[in-house]
Amino acid sequence: MNLNKEILRLALPSIVSNITVPLLGIVDVAIMGHIGDARYIGAIAVGSMIFNVVYWLFVFLRMGTSGLTAQAFGRGKGGACLILRQSLTVALVSGLLIVLLQWPLRLLAFRMMGATPDVEELVLPYFNICVWGAPAVLGLYSLMGWFVGMQNTRVPMMIAIGQNIINILASLIFVFVLHMQVEGVALGTVVAQWTGFIWAILRSEKLKAKCEDVLLSESEKSATAPQISTFFTLQSSLFPLFLRTLCLVCVNFYFTSVGAQQGALMLAVNTLLMQLFTIFSYFMDGFANAGEALVGRFYGANDRKSFRRAVRLLFGWGAVMVVLFTGLYGLGGETFLSLLTNDHTVVEASRTYLPWAVFIPLCGVAAFVWDGVFIGLMATRGMLLSCFVAAVMFFIVWATGGSSMGNHALWLALLVYLALRGIVQTVIFLYFPWSFQK
Repeated sequence: MNLNKEILRLALPSIVSNITVPLLGIVDVAIMGHIGDARYIGAIAVGSMIFNVVYWLFVFLRMGTSGLTAQAFGRGKGGACLILRQSLTVALVSGLLIVLLQWPLRLLAFRMMGATPDVEELVLPYFNICVWGAPAVLGLYSLMGWFVGMQNTRVPMMIAIGQNIINILASLIFVFVLHMQVEGVALGTVVAQWTGFIWAILRSEKLKAKCEDVLLSESEKSATAPQISTFFTLQSSLFPLFLRTLCLVCVNFYFTSVGAQQGALMLAVNTLLMQLFTIFSYFMDGFANAGEALVGRFYGANDRKSFRRAVRLLFGWGAVMVVLFTGLYGLGGETFLSLLTNDHTVVEASRTYLPWAVFIPLCGVAAFVWDGVFIGLMATRGMLLSCFVAAVMFFIVWATGGSSMGNHALWLALLVYLALRGIVQTVIFLYFPWSFQK
């Protein structure tokens, strides 16, 4: 096997999928922007933020399913299909709970967002419609993780692109043909979510030939029960992923809120510079997904040689990304910021903090690569520990330097947070390998 080709085969479709993510939000904002009322733009922004936060808390479904499926695929003794069924059960039950608890969830979200009454009035119908897509979204998390674990990132890419096209077309029809307003954008989103979910279910049927457990006799299934019941027996591995996500949410939310407290100008500066982190993360997440698939596969097959070689090559590709993006940000960062806004005051203020953003690739690369490796190993406690330690240090750095360094301390805290995640995971991998041994 040419591992470099395998890494690229898995990483490139994931990168394309990631790049399509912001397109949806841009189109929704553009559609509302042509109605001629700024309140509609605000309603879409607030409504999207609410669901992004809610769904982000369930990302553990995708990561946990990916790692467990990759290990089952590597063992070659069945279990991948059972993992999918069990993961989908958890996802659909969680989605239905979101639908059933929509009233208290809506009250809590509105209170936290603090939007003005005129915007809340428009967010309400958006929320009431989009909440019905929750089972489909969480189900897609399980399916996307399963496809990655089955060494297939092309199907998630096609589904992501198809969802965006359907969402755009449906929203345009609902808003400009049927003369719906914010409800049209919400309905277009839900139609795309359920279409993507059904499409993913149909595509998963085509991969069942690789799921050996469906071909096993009942006696063989009993013999391999300890191996094919991994999803529920490893529930303890999924809960740390949920707690890790909470750490991520806390850091990201606080970073944004501190920027907002410093005024509209500084909030705009931080928002623009964070786009550099977002773009880098789109590419590194692709290689992390490749790591989940390959590391889990080799770990499940007990192929130590290929496992260690895959880790080395993943870091090699990470180094390439660091050189590429550091160079791009260092040489063209100001030009990129000018493309995002024509407000010269914001661009000028951003120059002061641009050097911090240039160091994002160097500080963050190890965290991305190790996350992929640790998910493949299902070493979720190690991921939680590294993220918790890094999050605590983020708040310590800001608390000690915020008053004297201002926004510079906020960016220093972010870089320390990114670097420390990678450092702690490196220490765990090198000096505590027993934490993820079979």
